[in-house]
Amino acid sequence: MTKILIIEDDTSFAQMLQKFLVRNSFDVVISHTGLEGEKQLKEHDFQLVITDLRLPDYDGIKLVCELKGKIPVIVMTGYAEVTTAVKAMKMGAYDYISKPFTPDQMLSVIDGALNSKPVYSKESTQEKPENSKDKLVDVLSKSNSNELILTSDATQKLEEYIALVAPTDMSVLIIGESGTGKEVTAKSIHQKSTRSKKSFVALDCGAIPKELAASEFFGHIKGSFTGAVADKMGSFEAANGGTLFLDEVGNLSYENQIQLLRALQERKIKRIGSNTEILVDVRILSATNEDLKAAVEKGTFREDLYHRLNEFSLQIPALKNRYGDLPVLATYFLGKFNEKLNKEIIDFSDEVWDIFEAYHWPGNIRELQNVIQRAVLLTTTDKVQANTLPSELMSPVLETVALGNLSKADFEKEQIVNALKRTNYNKSKAAKLLQVTRKTLYNRINYYDLDL
Repeated sequence: MTKILIIEDDTSFAQMLQKFLVRNSFDVVISHTGLEGEKQLKEHDFQLVITDLRLPDYDGIKLVCELKGKIPVIVMTGYAEVTTAVKAMKMGAYDYISKPFTPDQMLSVIDGALNSKPVYSKESTQEKPENSKDKLVDVLSKSNSNELILTSDATQKLEEYIALVAPTDMSVLIIGESGTGKEVTAKSIHQKSTRSKKSFVALDCGAIPKELAASEFFGHIKGSFTGAVADKMGSFEAANGGTLFLDEVGNLSYENQIQLLRALQERKIKRIGSNTEILVDVRILSATNEDLKAAVEKGTFREDLYHRLNEFSLQIPALKNRYGDLPVLATYFLGKFNEKLNKEIIDFSDEVWDIFEAYHWPGNIRELQNVIQRAVLLTTTDKVQANTLPSELMSPVLETVALGNLSKADFEKEQIVNALKRTNYNKSKAAKLLQVTRKTLYNRINYYDLDL
């Protein structure tokens, strides 16, 4: 009978996994600490080790290195720990599996591990395995599917709201800073709605001259005005039956606001130059990075239109407030630009990760994407180094001080306290959000004398 060692500090999770594997004819031993796991390995012969890398007072990567070429190792990670999984693979782990996983997924990975050749032979620990880079690139590809799984509390709350409002026909006002992904959110609402098989049409209201807005909304017929050299279908007509996304809706002129309001009220339009009315069934999603309430109070945005657009509102969190999402997004963009630029970069250096974590990302996800595209283009090794990053990222602490009047110590303390609050003071979860070991978190709590 195949003997498996599970090293996992979450007792209930380890026991559930043990029971499942025992039912599938495996002999399973559990260790709740890395040191206990080392002891078990010395006393028993195991054919496979399944371990969580985030263990109290223990370096899981060290264990992977020690077992390299002797026993296949499967590492268990959270969705925000793809880079840790990549590092484990480089050190010799057979594969990784992200929590939560299905029983079939675990059995499939176990079957692969038990039937694989050793990653490194016992005779030569320097021998590189065949297709090792392909295996590591495959790790990245697992995290780069079209559906990103983001784990921050802010993102999870946003996803809950999207799931609630998407099946309805309510107009949704999406509010957020530039670069936070407002159009991505709008597309997600459309894809989860009953209109998903119909068109999603996006219109950037900030880029339309007010003289042409009516034509963009409703279309025109040939010869209706100078420059109308052919019939044109407007956005309302193109989105009929589906969803019309109005980005930066706060930039519309007052006259254009009146035209838009009339179309929303009557649910019918006329192309410019035509007397024929066209009935339209369109769901409206709109977005802004401005305070439309303040614009209403100033009289620059119509209150009746505001309420038409804002049957439900969604606030998109800034990247700096999405603890745990940055590693997933960074790894996703790394894979995306590897493919686009024909590169095979495996990871970011530790220094780059530190810079990413300290930087405040005023341009949000769009800025992160642009930074990584530039870095991938400039990188000639298998790891992104700090010298490929724009200069504005290189002094994040000074920028943070300038923006928030915080010292480096105050900034770090604030990050720790925020992570603990977001996890209801669960130190293991807070350490994962902060991308540090639990021991490091305890040390920093003691260092700052935080009374938690």
